[in-house]
Amino acid sequence: MPSDGLQASHTPAAIRRRLSQGPTQSYLRDFTYGAIDGAVTTFAVVSGVAGAQLPGRVVIILGLANLIGDGFSMAASNYLGVRAERQQRERLRAEEEAHIAEYPAGEREEIRQIFERKGFSNDDLDRVVRVITSDRERWVETMLAEEHGISSGGPIPWRAAAWTFAAFLLAGSIPLAPFLFGHASYLWSAALTGAAFFLVGAVKSRFVAQPWWAAGLETLALGGGAAGLAYVVGLLLRDVAP
Repeated sequence: MPSDGLQASHTPAAIRRRLSQGPTQSYLRDFTYGAIDGAVTTFAVVSGVAGAQLPGRVVIILGLANLIGDGFSMAASNYLGVRAERQQRERLRAEEEAHIAEYPAGEREEIRQIFERKGFSNDDLDRVVRVITSDRERWVETMLAEEHGISSGGPIPWRAAAWTFAAFLLAGSIPLAPFLFGHASYLWSAALTGAAFFLVGAVKSRFVAQPWWAAGLETLALGGGAAGLAYVVGLLLRDVAP
């Protein structure tokens, strides 16, 4: 028996209202990507410096430089990547519109075969082809989704970049906090960063089908592994440092 909340959200009026609002764009990927990379790369700098047994001020200089430079680089890369996806969609849309205008019979046959593969046949198949091809916008959107695997909408480039940069700065500042506030302790930095890794993973679990503790431990293991490698490299190269 469905719950009262589930039933209430599936009344005809509730469904109509929800569908009229369109899909909600999530920036979870951008935030998670920025947070994990910010904590990993900054703590890797801290670990490398600690392994090389360099002074605490070196951690602050290199850490802040990494925080700003790498964070902006990630945000810019994400912006360009999302923008490229939108430009690709616009190009494919223009192509489909041109194909429909120049050879509608061929494009109509594509729609027919697409839905025939989905199990439609006879009158049902004729009806669905007629309904879709009677509206140019719906026709183009169907071709984009079914032929090219591209959904409508998508993240806005500058928002994706902003979420990435903000998450990078937020999580990336955690490993530096003990050094910035006069407590130059690698153990404190490691403890805070480990907690940040676990927290980011646990928060992510609210939006994916994964237990919070499993997501937290997974992120902690990946981040800790990257930091451990940086520490070992610094330890091996400590005699090179002046």
